[in-house]
Amino acid sequence: MLADLVAAIRSKRVSGRELVEMAYERIDEHDGALNAVVALRDRDEAVGEADRVSSDGPLVGLPLLVKDNHDVAGMRTTYGSALFADASPAETDGLVVERLRGAGAIVVGKTNLPEMAFAGFTDNVVFGPTRNPWGTEWSPGGSSGGAGAALAAGLAPLATATDGGGSVRIPAAFCGLVGLKPTNGLVARRPIHSWMDLSTDGPMASSVADLRLLLDVMRGATPGDLGAVTGWSPRPDMPSRVVASPRTWDWGPLPPTMDERYRRALESIEGDLDLPVEEVEPEALLDGVGDPADDWFVLVAVEELTWIGRERVRDNLDRLSPPFHDSMEAALEIGVDRYLEARRHRYGYARKVDELLGNDAVFVCPTMGHEGWLANGSLPATGEPAGGEGYNNGEANLTGHPSLSVPAGVSPNGIPFGLQITGPRFRDDMVLAFGEAWERANPWPAVAPGYEPFMI
Repeated sequence: MLADLVAAIRSKRVSGRELVEMAYERIDEHDGALNAVVALRDRDEAVGEADRVSSDGPLVGLPLLVKDNHDVAGMRTTYGSALFADASPAETDGLVVERLRGAGAIVVGKTNLPEMAFAGFTDNVVFGPTRNPWGTEWSPGGSSGGAGAALAAGLAPLATATDGGGSVRIPAAFCGLVGLKPTNGLVARRPIHSWMDLSTDGPMASSVADLRLLLDVMRGATPGDLGAVTGWSPRPDMPSRVVASPRTWDWGPLPPTMDERYRRALESIEGDLDLPVEEVEPEALLDGVGDPADDWFVLVAVEELTWIGRERVRDNLDRLSPPFHDSMEAALEIGVDRYLEARRHRYGYARKVDELLGNDAVFVCPTMGHEGWLANGSLPATGEPAGGEGYNNGEANLTGHPSLSVPAGVSPNGIPFGLQITGPRFRDDMVLAFGEAWERANPWPAVAPGYEPFMI
């Protein structure tokens, strides 16, 4: 765990310099097969910072990889896009990077993502595909797939991630990690993300204790973020009931192998965690408001289009990767009335989930609807990308509720299966308490087979 590494530094059993050197060595050894890391910080600069860093912070001396949609002073931010491939180096750190570095972390490089974070797999025209350490023909998911692959391969102990539609939880599920999308507003943003209300930074790690530590460093308000909250006080209590469904929308039954692992997870919740499970049909969750998958797409597509600039997108469509090209082409045709309708639907979705969970319940479902997809984002059976049936994620971004993915087995293809736990808004503490109870009953390895945990 991260606390053990920090304790080793403080007791002088290891130095920050040695850990930073180890990160560079592991990236050099393993990343050629994964393509998780797309840029390295100057090694001498990082080592020098490790020598100078204060010993007071909770992440002192720990190497940090940064998703390439976060600014790091002195490094370019490409968003995995040809439109930004030649961007000038950032002048300042983004807020979360600033907070992690303020806690003692040392930036060593940047991780891959799909273009503009707009896919559930990690591939782009600038850097190419990232591969999953659990099986290199498979994708680690997206959009924080570079971060997930790096952590699952033990390349570094820390990696930033963002979640606007599952982008923390998807790679956490496919890479055998834990990943939390916090309640929207718990972690402030600077700059404000292109998906203004849906996207948040969130922690990803190999243990729930690490998520707690990282969330405590990351959270808190900042000037200019209208949705950020202050004064959050976590409590340790568990939920008293569990609501479960195989899907968040009625896309039909799960594939048999996925359903089998989901049923085993429900048995563990009742038998090992001693919590009653109430199963509900997917239509009981959000039905009667709108189509959440379509509303999610309308919001993020229009907001991305306007963030980049309508004319710039129109003039550069031929430079965009295929999935992002199609999304932006569709966004150009969405009118303001449809966009505002989707925004209004969010309130209805939030009310439905608030009423379902109350103050004492969590909702569980498979994090993903497929065992995985290949590194290029296609499903082996069809050669096409997954549709809405592949995802159980974007609803929590629409409603703002905290949502956690934990490992819950391995699918027949060798890729981990994730269980998703969604809780009442601002009860991230309850969701993490559930995650810790699950972890005790269902322990998992820190890294993929064949790799070494980032430990001394």
